[in-house]
Amino acid sequence: MAIIVQGAFCLAEPNLGPGRWLGSLTAMGAGALLLVGFLTPIAGSVAALGAIGAGLSVFPACTTTLFDARLTIVFSATILIAIVLMGAGAFSVDARVFGRREIIIPPSS
Repeated sequence: MAIIVQGAFCLAEPNLGPGRWLGSLTAMGAGALLLVGFLTPIAGSVAALGAIGAGLSVFPACTTTLFDARLTIVFSATILIAIVLMGAGAFSVDARVFGRREIIIPPSS
């Protein structure tokens, strides 16, 4: 949800260039996909790379940003990477379309 809000903050700025426009729409799209749980690994990767890129000043940042502090960026990227590696939840669109994934931990010997 925070990614959608960040994209909306960027779109509300005056004098948007094409890079910020594209970045804002990408953030809102990735946030919406993560919210419903569709294409979770792809959307999570895009959102994590965007958060890290904005934090490292690779991408043009908005003046109103939720990711001002480095700790917030690290926290967000860690959560997004965990979502990418673990997959969507049981009640997501991915689980409905592609089937539920079960993590099987073998017994220790």
